[in-house]
Amino acid sequence: MAAPEKEVAKSELPDPKEVAKTYAEVAQRASKLLSDHIQKQVKKGISAPSDELGIAQAFMDMMGKLLANPYRLAQAQMNLVWDYFSLWQHSMMRLTGVGAGSPVATPAKDDKRFKDEEWQEHFLFDFIKQSYLITARHIHDTVSTVDGLDDQSQKKVNFYTRQYIDALSPSNFAMTNPEVFRETVKSHGQNLIKGLNNLLRDVEEGDGSLRVKMTDTTAFELGRNVATTPGKVVFQTEMMQLLQYTPSTPDVSKRPLLIVPPWINKFYILDLREKNSYIKWCVDQGHTVFVISWVNPDERLAEKSFDSYLLEGTMAAVDAIVEQTGAKEINAAGYCLGGTLLATTLAYMAGKKDKRIASGTFFTTMADFADPGELSVFLDEGQITSLEKKMFERGYLEGSEMAGTFNMLRANDLIWSFVVNNYLMGKDPFPFDLLYWNSDSTRMPAAMHSFYLRNMYLANKLREPGGLELGGVKIDISKVKTPCYFISTVEDHIAPWKSTYMGARLPSGKTKFVLGGSGHIAGIVNPPVANKYGFWTNDATDGNLPESPEDFLAGATQNPGSWWTHWNAWVTGLPGGSAKVKARDPAAGPLKVIEDAPGSFVKFRLDAQKKTK
Repeated sequence: MAAPEKEVAKSELPDPKEVAKTYAEVAQRASKLLSDHIQKQVKKGISAPSDELGIAQAFMDMMGKLLANPYRLAQAQMNLVWDYFSLWQHSMMRLTGVGAGSPVATPAKDDKRFKDEEWQEHFLFDFIKQSYLITARHIHDTVSTVDGLDDQSQKKVNFYTRQYIDALSPSNFAMTNPEVFRETVKSHGQNLIKGLNNLLRDVEEGDGSLRVKMTDTTAFELGRNVATTPGKVVFQTEMMQLLQYTPSTPDVSKRPLLIVPPWINKFYILDLREKNSYIKWCVDQGHTVFVISWVNPDERLAEKSFDSYLLEGTMAAVDAIVEQTGAKEINAAGYCLGGTLLATTLAYMAGKKDKRIASGTFFTTMADFADPGELSVFLDEGQITSLEKKMFERGYLEGSEMAGTFNMLRANDLIWSFVVNNYLMGKDPFPFDLLYWNSDSTRMPAAMHSFYLRNMYLANKLREPGGLELGGVKIDISKVKTPCYFISTVEDHIAPWKSTYMGARLPSGKTKFVLGGSGHIAGIVNPPVANKYGFWTNDATDGNLPESPEDFLAGATQNPGSWWTHWNAWVTGLPGGSAKVKARDPAAGPLKVIEDAPGSFVKFRLDAQKKTK
């Protein structure tokens, strides 16, 4: 009976010739990449790493303050030892079957790193997990409570300590991750060889820099299975294309809807698939929807400023929509940075006494940048000066740099989970439309981005009456009397809702503020059919917002479902908002059709461009 089992086991072993071939390929690729990297460093004259982000200085300051209080340091060490002792006692009781009781440390409910059942069931992996969680908690608590450290240094220390702690998670290593360990035994280590090949591939495609592949980009095509809502490009400038979507109802709202997406990423986050497309849903509700598709700039547009996005972007779009539809008034909505531009546009139009925008809707939009949340870690004079040097040398901010910054805000979900899947498990990334969009990065013109960082984030001038001048007009949001609707999300790491709330109080007209569930993307792309998350409203003040976000929440009511239906009732319930006209065919207006939606501007991908070089 033993012989057949041995035969089966032998047949499961990988082919030695194939293994040797794979090792040779990996060695050759690795050698070439290392040689190329060394040559690039020599060519650039780089002999030692620099501290452009000021991380080393922040940690040196922290250590100096920490060592100045040896009693607190000793107390922290004793607390750590006591927790280790408690874990050892818990583990021994569990091992002997006496009854261990509750664990000493448990991961957060939303921590996906320890979802495999062996993290709980297996004695050794449970010990490793709890030991890590105890150490992580004590390290974080120690560095985050240092007396005398300035705010910016404290933010850097907290943020990069978290990055360090996340990187050292036992889930990120083959021998301490039960799922990877099982796969390694099962495949005789072939998962690690495949993973190394995946790693080398990502370094090659990143032109020497590691850019972790999040999804199978070949599984998607704009206009085929993402961004499929039918429409036409009816207008364009050097800065953008304007899309008008084909109506799906016999009658439409008299006021067209202009959507202003951010140029940090692309508009089709609002048109991924038919079932979760905000654009398609608005069309089906009877709105004539126009969307700006921003250009993905190169060095030729280096001097384009924030004025350019205003004058050649939103204002040009308003002019084109009025000409195309004959409407005297339109509704407008802006997402994130697009909302910041929309707020600026409304203030510009107020200064010009231009009343063509009848309502403004803002998705996760900051107009008051006093507290930008964790992004403030990257925003000080030294870092911006260093970034400007790079930008002005090449004429733009590289899209991957901005994407990397946002990924670090949620490193476990957007970096380390893919490291485990791609490099340790040796799997190819799963096709996912949201991650396809997330990896479709965009550049930013140097002049515009410098202006934006310095005047919005550093100086917070947008909130000041007349603090900025754009297109020859002093920008004063307090003069905006247009009805406004702000939707923010409770878990937003990019535009914290309490900060967006303070910006929502700047316009002087009636403003509706709504707090949605989830985060920056999922809380906005939340179709009614999903029936998820819910949202909070506070109707007690009739358009005049309470003084603080805490006051708003204290008097708020939680509502089930999607904010989309709530917004639609609001925008159509405004004076004149319910008026209807015959459906507008994009091809029948006075503007000449340029091409089919989603247009050519959005189809320009930076990663595809690198592969063709």
